[in-house]
Amino acid sequence: MKILGMISGTSHDGIDAAVVDFDFVDGVLTGEVLHRSGTPYAPELRARLIAALPPAETTLAEVCELDTLIGQAFADAADAAIAADGAVDLIVSHGQTVFHWVDAGHALGTLQIGQPAWIAEKTGTPVVSDVRIRDITAGGHGAPLVSFLDALLLAGSPGTPAALNLGGISNMTVVPPDRDLYAYDIGPANALIDATITERALNTLGYDRDGRIAASGSIDAVLLELLLDDAYYALPAPKSTGKEHFHGSYVSDAILRSGRTVSDIDLVATLTELTVQTVARDVRSAGIDLLVVSGGGCRNPLILGGLRAALPAVNVVLSDEFGAPADEKEAIAFALIGWCTAHGLPGTNPAGTGAREARVLGTITPGNGPLVLPAPLTEPLRSLTLQTKR
Repeated sequence: MKILGMISGTSHDGIDAAVVDFDFVDGVLTGEVLHRSGTPYAPELRARLIAALPPAETTLAEVCELDTLIGQAFADAADAAIAADGAVDLIVSHGQTVFHWVDAGHALGTLQIGQPAWIAEKTGTPVVSDVRIRDITAGGHGAPLVSFLDALLLAGSPGTPAALNLGGISNMTVVPPDRDLYAYDIGPANALIDATITERALNTLGYDRDGRIAASGSIDAVLLELLLDDAYYALPAPKSTGKEHFHGSYVSDAILRSGRTVSDIDLVATLTELTVQTVARDVRSAGIDLLVVSGGGCRNPLILGGLRAALPAVNVVLSDEFGAPADEKEAIAFALIGWCTAHGLPGTNPAGTGAREARVLGTITPGNGPLVLPAPLTEPLRSLTLQTKR
């Protein structure tokens, strides 16, 4: 079954896509990654999206318009992927998270926009969307859903392996040898860095390419200590967070409370070190031997190099070594979730999200023809082998 997975993450800079051809034989699932692509949002669309995100106030009219415009952007990206690699059987669109409602340590709701009907209309292909909310209704956080893929990829690894995704938010899946896995959002990876670069117009990209800005600055130890003292970090797993907590105003408020005057480049250097230290602290406390890294942050040499320097006893590798290209791993994860949904299987690991039980995820929008799904499977998925077409 050939599935296109798509997501725009918490960096809200564009759409990652991956086409995976899954084959299920004798209880073993294999997947070949046939296509990978990244499509940046148009600058004016990204600007509108940023302006509407928390803590900004917005209107239902703006939410409706963004839902349409982002849905159309996803439809264009899906159409381009299909043109490049041929028709697919199913599309899975995570869409764009604009709000994740967490209160008193519990996720109560989540909102992803990017109307899937635009994708179904343009491609004629059925679309699975709105994949997080079913886990939340079962008491989970709806995140990190990538822990479902992580558990399969890391199965059989010696010691205590973990998968780390460095998107806007950093999340980690830990697979101990003597207990159930656990997964959670650590804190900001690129979110605060990107927000600072955008708000202060430090470049037109909206992110710190190759860590160049941070490399030219110095870490402000007083501000860093204050940032590290955020109460979120002390909460037990499972837990989830997002731009509702870690946003540009959060940084401004922290600077004000610190009483410091921090230059732009020193601020970016300090926020980059915040990512390194929050991740390294949790990796050390979990006794991790192998750290498998993915997401845009792994392309920042100051973050990846900082983690390797802070964790000399840990083998830090990219997820490419496990068949999941680091830049598209989340898109691959949602393709996998779609395969499970199509076959009537849960696409979440309750130990990773905190849910009472695993659930079949998503809502299906039919394509041009009758909706035809494979015969449902009754046994849970236990293994997956991925490879990427060269």
